[in-house]
Amino acid sequence: MNPRSIQFRLVAWYTGLLTGIFVLLFALLFFSLRVFLENNLREAQIRRAHQVASTLLTPVGQTGESYVVSQIKNWYAPEINDRFIRITRAGGTLVYVSGPPNDGSFNPAEVPVFSPQPAAEFSRKLKLPGGKTLLIAALNFKSPGNPAYLIEFGGLLDPGEMMLGRLFLRLAEGLPLAVVIIAVGGYWLVRRALMPVEQIARAAERITQHNLTERLPVSRTGDELERLSISLNRMIVRLDDAFQNSKRFVADASHELRTPLTILRGELEALAGNSQLDSELREQAGSMLEEVARLSKIVEQLFALSRLDAGEAQTEWKRFDLAGLAQTTAEHMNLLAEDKGIAIANETDQPVTIEGDRARLKQVVVNLLDNAIKYTPAHGKVQLRVRMENGHAILEVADNGVGIPPDALPHVFERFYRVDQARSADSGSAGLGLSIVKSICAAHGAEVEAESAAGLGSCFRVKFPLPKN
Repeated sequence: MNPRSIQFRLVAWYTGLLTGIFVLLFALLFFSLRVFLENNLREAQIRRAHQVASTLLTPVGQTGESYVVSQIKNWYAPEINDRFIRITRAGGTLVYVSGPPNDGSFNPAEVPVFSPQPAAEFSRKLKLPGGKTLLIAALNFKSPGNPAYLIEFGGLLDPGEMMLGRLFLRLAEGLPLAVVIIAVGGYWLVRRALMPVEQIARAAERITQHNLTERLPVSRTGDELERLSISLNRMIVRLDDAFQNSKRFVADASHELRTPLTILRGELEALAGNSQLDSELREQAGSMLEEVARLSKIVEQLFALSRLDAGEAQTEWKRFDLAGLAQTTAEHMNLLAEDKGIAIANETDQPVTIEGDRARLKQVVVNLLDNAIKYTPAHGKVQLRVRMENGHAILEVADNGVGIPPDALPHVFERFYRVDQARSADSGSAGLGLSIVKSICAAHGAEVEAESAAGLGSCFRVKFPLPKN
């Protein structure tokens, strides 16, 4: 999963937030339970102190203190139950103190006496040498006709602490599992929520200038994604209208320009061939004729592009041998190459069958070979290769010419883009040849790419899908 994706960030935030909430709840539960156990023990000790005060010390004037001591031993058995009990008369006289508990966790004789407190009830916690904690609750009691007494009841906090420790261990062991469950659940929820986004992205990737009639899927959920899909579809409608208007304009303009250019060309040819005219005028007419021819070529290329944009290349599809087409085209282009002393090396050795418009795909081979011959110095070499590779038919045209600068390479298939403006003007190029190649390839579901290094030559590679069955 991409850490920069919205899906990853949502899952991370969801997992982190819920984990933080669980940790906070666990901590709150842990400390609340600790306070509850401590208060519960304190209240139990206070109740016992009140019980001793009301039951034994109120009638102490009649029963005597020895009776109080014996009853405490019978009722509470502090040594057996690991409790601490001490009763002190006002002035500090010790009436009773329990003996050491059976587990030997503390020595009651070493428990310091409370300092005088004005409150009727109070408590304290005492850390024992063995690391245990003794909670002592005390009661100041005075009944009419009797001396004042300080009643102390104490109990160990350690059983509660042990229980809390086991609870903490269980929570610590369960937290990683809870985090995994939260992460998996969050991933499932986020993936389910963002599935319409993936569907929109896949549909948007399929939409090109050739299928602007397609629309993005709309999830009827009433949420922001539905509104986004509807807005994007409306934008595609507007783009389709603008693109269709642009294509119609190019097609209409190029069509309307063909007739006057043909007339101009004929008139200029007549002037250039008229021997009665001054030689300077005939030379000017010849120069104008060259420009008109160049302009006619541009118009023809624009007309071809408009027809390709309209889907004309998909009307005459047949199966044929791409290797044979490349070989015959190379033989025809040899005449142009021989004028510069360039050799076209055809390295195709086996048939490669594809499906498409043969005339248009021949135009691809012609344009690529023409481009290679045009920008390869005299006595250079052009290589033509056709082969099958990884379920595709590959057409390659490579040369050892001037090459293409790295900054210009991404733009070579753009319309009217020329790497060297002056050199392209001299060669009569308008920067449309490779655009036509790309449009024809796109109409056939093929991919075209260029590799080049300045001064070392270029290689144009077209990857065609093989016919099914």
